[in-house]
Amino acid sequence: MKKNLLLVLLCAGLSCFCACQSDSSSTAENDGKSEKTTAVDTDKGAAATSTDADADKGEPEKQNVAVMSKGSMQKDGITLIPVSDSPTFPDAKISLEGPTDGGVEKAGNLTFKFGVDDYELGNQTPDAEQKLCANSAKGQHIHLILNNAPYSAHYTNEFDRELQDGHYVMLAFLSRSYHESLKHKDAAVLSQFTVGDKATEEPVDLSTPHLFYSRPKGTYLGENDIKKVMLDFYVVNATLAASGFKVRATINGKTQFLLSKWQPYFMEGLPEGKNTVKLELLGKDGKVVPGPYNVVERSFELYKEEPAKAAS
Repeated sequence: MKKNLLLVLLCAGLSCFCACQSDSSSTAENDGKSEKTTAVDTDKGAAATSTDADADKGEPEKQNVAVMSKGSMQKDGITLIPVSDSPTFPDAKISLEGPTDGGVEKAGNLTFKFGVDDYELGNQTPDAEQKLCANSAKGQHIHLILNNAPYSAHYTNEFDRELQDGHYVMLAFLSRSYHESLKHKDAAVLSQFTVGDKATEEPVDLSTPHLFYSRPKGTYLGENDIKKVMLDFYVVNATLAASGFKVRATINGKTQFLLSKWQPYFMEGLPEGKNTVKLELLGKDGKVVPGPYNVVERSFELYKEEPAKAAS
């Protein structure tokens, strides 16, 4: 009887032990799954925490510094940001082959011809997409400026222009596809010539300081093109410096910036519609330098979408 009772108790204990093991195994499996899920959630949480930590460390400030780079200026909600890191093309060169410097040409269709070395007209500048500004689909080109009138863009080294009688001062320089000028010595050519026999203007002294306007120009369409608008100009026979010559840029008649470095700028914060830029070349005394082109004002227009045409 005692043996039978002992046997029953032994079997019951064994059964209980197996059940416990089964529950323990099931719990361990479930805990494992729970730990795995928790690990995934924890990773997500850690990523979020890391992002927050980076923010605390000033990540947004780094982004702000990238936008407000060295040399940036802000006034009246308009920001001027130096354009940086553009390809330099140090060996690029342009030379004048016609019309003849100081020559007299017949009125009508005049052929311009330039020698261009180590610069591919018609190619896209390598960083054009990264610049996120207005860019010519036709590629790199020559800016031709006559008497500081708005430039014409040319994608070959030889082309014709219809010119009236008169005296012309010509500045031609190599331009990146997004209209930023190359500014080293051999990247531009300055000349003058007369068209026809009725010109009354006197030749211009090209050895004195001159300021030529380049960008902005025309009408800009699309949010990307109007967010960052390039301001660019050409200075000859003058070096901009904090204690030297400067360019005063007046935007929309009231917002003024003094530029002491010859470089292009992106203008941000401009309103949609018509805008104006006035450029003045100033001497060390802060006064406008005498010259026919040293004060120039242009208008341009910015639209996210093409404005509806007024009903006729």
